[in-house]
This record gives sequence, C-alpha cells and structure tokens, in this order.
Amino acid sequence: MTIELTRPTADLFDSWAAAVDEFGGIHIDGSGMTTPTRGDRASFDELVANAERMADTSVAPPEGRVHNDLYWITDGGDVIGFVSLRHELNEWLRHFGGHIGYSVRPTRRRQGYAHAGLALAIDRARELGLESVMLTCDDDNPGSYRTIEGAGGVLQDVVDAAEQGHPRLRRYWIEL
Repeated sequence: MTIELTRPTADLFDSWAAAVDEFGGIHIDGSGMTTPTRGDRASFDELVANAERMADTSVAPPEGRVHNDLYWITDGGDVIGFVSLRHELNEWLRHFGGHIGYSVRPTRRRQGYAHAGLALAIDRARELGLESVMLTCDDDNPGSYRTIEGAGGVLQDVVDAAEQGHPRLRRYWIEL
C-alpha cells in the first residue's frame, strides 16, 4: 500500500467517479460535495473549482465558510476516500463539523485506510500550525469513533444534533 493524500485532479476522474458512486447518492463526509452526490463530470468540475477556491488563503472564503483543503485518500492512484481539513472553526463547525471530516468508500472499509488518511490529515494540520483539531462522528458509528480514538482523540461530549440529521454526535479533540 502507498497511501497518500492527493488534491483533486482530473487525472483521477474515473477512480473518483467510481468512489463517489459507491456511496449511492448519500452525503460523503470530507468530500466537499453536497447531496445528492454523483460521480459525473459536471459535479467533478464544480468540486475541483471549489476546492481550489476554498484552499486559496489569499482570498476571503464565502460568508459562513472557512478555508478548507480537500484531499483524496489514494492508494497507487486509486481514490479510496476523502478528507476535508478546515483551517479554523466557525460556529457551525465548532458544534457539528470539526476541523477534519473523512470517509472511505464502502468496498475499502476495514482495511486501515481511514486510520492512515486521518494520520496524514493530522500531519497536514500540524503544517498549518494548528495546535489541536476537533473531529465529530455519529454516536452509532463505532468504526469512525474507534479511528478517532486510535489517533489520540479525546471525547469532549456527545450532543443532540437531530437538527443536523444526526441523532447523537460525538465531539473529539486531538492535541497536536
């Protein structure tokens, strides 16, 4: 395995499209896409343009948004998953989203990709100068909370997030 974080690139369109389609149109954490999600060229072009815009710290982000680096978790040129690294927290992210969001395509779960992708995202957060990062996951997602805890995540609390479509949400902090 050669696991890397790769910025969105047209070179991996076919692999990206296959990964997105595996999620069956549901929201994909860390992908930078909003629902419904689909692996078509128009969605891809919009994603790449948005990713470049949101990563450009010389330009203010849109109202209510923060600078954000989007990455794909890749292994040998295949898109395995997605990572979003937010440079800071706004009010919404402080309650529901955190600094890092991630997901792994369904057929590649339970193979160490989430752990490796999160470790690489934490390294990037250090490069940005962050001293700690917040991550969230659904309370009924043991795979995700074990991944976060395995990376050093300390549970802050479990909150009601029904308004956001999550019955209960775990909020974690990782000291860098």
